[in-house]
Amino acid sequence: MDSQTSQSPQPSQTPHTFQVDLRGLVDLLSHHLYSSPRVYLRELLQNAVDAVTARRAEQPGAPARVRLHTDREGGTGLRVEDSGIGLTEADVHGLLATIGRSSKRAEGLQAVRSDFLGQFGIGLLACFVVAERIRVVSRSARTPDAPPVEWTARDDGSYTLRTLPHEARPEPGTTVHLVARPGAAEWLAPRRVLELARDFGALLPYDVRVDGEAVTDLPAPWDRPYPSPANRRVALARHCHGLFGFTPLDVVDLSVPLAGIRGVAYVLPTAVSPAQRARHRVHLKGMLLTERAEQLLPDWAFFVRCVLDTDSLRPTASREALYEDETLAAVREALGARVRAWLTDLAAGDPERLSAFLGVHHLGVKSLARHDREMLRTMLPWLPFETTDGQLSLEEFAQRHPVVHFTRTVEEFRQVAPIASAQGIGVVNGGYTYDCELVEALPSVLPGTSVAELDADTVSAHLDRVDPAEEPALADFLAVARSVLDPLGCDVSLRAFHPLSVPALHLDDRATRHERARAEAEARADELWAGILGSLRGGAPRARVVLNHLNPLVRRISSLKDPALVGTAVQSLYGQALLRAQRPLRPADSALLNRAFIGLLEWATHEEGGHA
Repeated sequence: MDSQTSQSPQPSQTPHTFQVDLRGLVDLLSHHLYSSPRVYLRELLQNAVDAVTARRAEQPGAPARVRLHTDREGGTGLRVEDSGIGLTEADVHGLLATIGRSSKRAEGLQAVRSDFLGQFGIGLLACFVVAERIRVVSRSARTPDAPPVEWTARDDGSYTLRTLPHEARPEPGTTVHLVARPGAAEWLAPRRVLELARDFGALLPYDVRVDGEAVTDLPAPWDRPYPSPANRRVALARHCHGLFGFTPLDVVDLSVPLAGIRGVAYVLPTAVSPAQRARHRVHLKGMLLTERAEQLLPDWAFFVRCVLDTDSLRPTASREALYEDETLAAVREALGARVRAWLTDLAAGDPERLSAFLGVHHLGVKSLARHDREMLRTMLPWLPFETTDGQLSLEEFAQRHPVVHFTRTVEEFRQVAPIASAQGIGVVNGGYTYDCELVEALPSVLPGTSVAELDADTVSAHLDRVDPAEEPALADFLAVARSVLDPLGCDVSLRAFHPLSVPALHLDDRATRHERARAEAEARADELWAGILGSLRGGAPRARVVLNHLNPLVRRISSLKDPALVGTAVQSLYGQALLRAQRPLRPADSALLNRAFIGLLEWATHEEGGHA
């Protein structure tokens, strides 16, 4: 059997095409792709501007104008005229044969399509957000002998197409007529149309007018010539207030020529949370693309709001956001570098403005300095930290103390700060956002600096021991105190330290707290989990209560002869030390405090009764 007879016959293949439900597509594009009805005007402006761009690419001297005419009486219609390249009957047929294919991809327009803002087909259908009927009358500039063509579509998905007499439109270009759908007339009202046109089209390169009023306002505020830098700051502050509603602390120029980006970043005058997503205004070739761009700058630059124009960034399908790609990533890095350079320039030449900025936005700079050692080195003299010496920079603090101790939580700092300060121990509060990481990175930018986490042993080592001559008389007191607190997993020691007003100091560390949490979980767990948690038991570190022998109250308690009363008093001191350290109270701690309180009340009332 030869090879031909051994092969199975191939089934015949008949090509098919998708059947497009135009009505469903209209509903999808006009009601689900876009976030707000307001975008209909942006789509109309985009189509008009792109048409003008296409014509001027072929006819450089062609007029460049877009005119919007509202129905000032009824407010139910809108007419948009442009002097663009126009459409022939074949163009319209080609456009409608494949919904979504851009008319700008037609032959002869390939060379300039990178200058276009959108796609005529999809953008026009977006007008059904507000219109029940769209009528387009167009005459091609490329084939001046071709008659004008009229395309009329309704929101039910139906459309008609016909040619018109030459006098119906003598000049090349396109006119789009909209008739408002019920309930949407407000979007075609004269004041609303002018407001939207200025919002979307203020930076467009052509003459755009609404009922004769100018829309475009060029050059952009950041590119205009001003008599002086002070005049420029005032003008840009006014521009910021109009766009964002605040007067900026400062203005950062954003220019990335290779990416075709020009604009400014306005520095917020009040502090904001780093978790709050910054929203920026981005224009694409002059047309406002979005006022909610969130990924334009690095996360650390949450203290600025940007407005810029670009010709390189890629919009999403709805053209209401930026497409995340390599170009956007490169632009984000470049804009972040501009903000970083602005901070460096302030540090070098304008310390007063830098101090004013850091007084509000030190958190953002600390976030940047975590990953940028050069920025940390630059900002060290300026960034404020809470320390036992007050608000200081790390650089100044390191000059005062041979070892920079730090705590990892605010509670730990609050607990030990008065004691450490009195003993001459320098401690930085590392409990605030980013502070701990920056303190640990200090040796990398200040060689020779010693940094250590403050622990219970370090504090204890700096506290004075009691006079050996007094220790025998205190032995019974310490024995009672240790027997009372031992069941709570807490050791007791007696030291002499300042300030005198602190009777007892509760000390623990992360290992102690971890072991305490593990033991509590083990006590509550069933047999299986108790066994697992038991296997995780470490070296059983214990918390420590340090009683202050210099405190008058502790001295009086240590001289009491009644062991029960001594125990009750020590329990009270333990509870007070816990509360001072802002430690959460376990059930056993709460029960102990209740017993101590009741015991002291009984003792006080018993003494009162005895006197009576």
